[in-house]
Amino acid sequence: MAAHFDRRLRKAAVTTTVAAVAVAALSASQAPDVTADGNGRQTTADNVPTSDTPSAESATGNSPYYTDLPPLNSPSPAPTTGTPASPGSPEAGIPATVLDAYKKAEAELRRAKPGCNLPWQLLAAIGKVESGQARGGRVDAGGTTIGRIIGPQLDGNGFALIKDTDNGVYDGNSRYDNAVGPMQFIPSTWAWAGRDGNGDGKEDPNNVYDAALAAGHYLCRYDWNLSDQADLDRAILSYNNSQDYLNTVLSWLEHYRKGTHEIPDGTGSLPVDRSDDTDAGASPPRGRTGPSTPPKAPGATPGPGKSPGKSPSKPPTSGESTNPGGPSTTPPKDPEPPTSTPTPVPTPTDTVHHLENAGTTGLTATAGDTFAKKISVRAETKGGDAVGKVRIRFTVLGDTDAAFTGGDKFAAVTTDPSGTAEAPALVAGEQTGEFTVRATVIGRTLPGLDYEATVTERVADTLTRTTGTELTCTPGGEFADPVEVKATFKGAVADKVAVTATLIKSADDPTENDKGPYFEDADGKDVRTLTGRKTDAKGVLELPKLYADDAEGTFILRLTTPGGGTLDVTLTVAKTAGTTPEPSTGPSEAPSTAPSGTPTTEPSTEPEA
Repeated sequence: MAAHFDRRLRKAAVTTTVAAVAVAALSASQAPDVTADGNGRQTTADNVPTSDTPSAESATGNSPYYTDLPPLNSPSPAPTTGTPASPGSPEAGIPATVLDAYKKAEAELRRAKPGCNLPWQLLAAIGKVESGQARGGRVDAGGTTIGRIIGPQLDGNGFALIKDTDNGVYDGNSRYDNAVGPMQFIPSTWAWAGRDGNGDGKEDPNNVYDAALAAGHYLCRYDWNLSDQADLDRAILSYNNSQDYLNTVLSWLEHYRKGTHEIPDGTGSLPVDRSDDTDAGASPPRGRTGPSTPPKAPGATPGPGKSPGKSPSKPPTSGESTNPGGPSTTPPKDPEPPTSTPTPVPTPTDTVHHLENAGTTGLTATAGDTFAKKISVRAETKGGDAVGKVRIRFTVLGDTDAAFTGGDKFAAVTTDPSGTAEAPALVAGEQTGEFTVRATVIGRTLPGLDYEATVTERVADTLTRTTGTELTCTPGGEFADPVEVKATFKGAVADKVAVTATLIKSADDPTENDKGPYFEDADGKDVRTLTGRKTDAKGVLELPKLYADDAEGTFILRLTTPGGGTLDVTLTVAKTAGTTPEPSTGPSEAPSTAPSGTPTTEPSTEPEA
């Protein structure tokens, strides 16, 4: 106990110094209007932004976190700085697999949401504060933690009250939720924020690759630019809404930005101080359990100074002797009846009976466009009354690349006083067809409400050639100039519009021709119908080279698009330049026979029957 107390005294002294150094470094590296108050907390002219994310929708449910601060010496100090930390210091290093997960998540977010500017060092800072880098990198080869990392149950006893949302699947607790995994997601948030970071087809909060990618998307879920200090603060506070949490994460962020090093998995140091550990002589705080320590039921955790497994001593009453060896002079009183547990007051979420469509109809959009209508749902009691302050999750389902603004397939919105929640704008992808958006109540197992949406093809109503060059060729040769067209819709450029090109028999017969000009496929075979070609960003499409067989005549290439755009292009095949053959308007006549018996073939000049 004395050693533990002495360690905490030394820790307090170091913490004070580190906080001052960290704040000074942060203040020097940020905008001129960023300052620090007397307690070392960052402020701005408009005060530090606070998060309005409720506990049930934050990443961690505002669970406890580790408060250990970075070592005094930077892992990569300037030459004039004091003695650097040892390059192998486990406190300053990051386990190899965990570091790889952070960097892979940053790379994916740079691709998916470049405007967010997520640094991997932020994920490392949060991972340090939430789980000590997955308990010092105790993960298997695939990045899954060896034993689950589980926070305390969120039963309202000193923490947020979040009733079970996953039937204990992730946290082993069917009464309340617990934060789980190296990034400490609560199950209700993981349900919509979870990602598959290692490509194994699963979204596992206990896998550091999945958890790091999920944390990145969570921090980038709004139009936040994390290179901006105010947005960075908001994002961190949305992860765990505590000013001390913000300051601790920022300290580690600054530390890792100055440099760090890779250490072997499983060799990292474990944090010792927790935000809910306020007694220097207390037993280790509850939570952050390993595989053999399931979540504790309410009241099962011993308080400060109590030994697990022993009943706490009870002070003597007036009817009990204060002398264990002497007789009692007062007869004992009858025991008082046990106090009944008060019935908990139902939350708004508890009163929801069903969801109703709040007037959303006709969800249709052209590929690549934003749906004109937003999905709106209303939460109601059994009697039909509106229920406000209820979290609604919207999920895009089905084989589609449509998503909400920002590229997410999930969105969570709180109902307003009228009980209505409106999802973010829905953006159609390039994949056409039908899909479903499902609305559900977060924290309840009520039936969801489905909305059917349709993505249609891009359209063009006009096709024109970009040049007026005549397209001519000799029999058996190839056309020198390619066919290039431009598509428009109501006068505007129509990009990514599908164009079908068919060599037809005549203007009145759209059947594919069996002679005359043709395209070639990858195997060099004749092709007279092309599909799957789309206009570029300027609405322009250049077709492949055209060839001619031995048939002479005038032929027609017909181009069509969804939306009614049609264009007929004339192709001429003649033996001699300047010779205009008769038009080929249909199948060739049967060859006539000369008196000598030698067959000859001439272009038909009579109209077809």
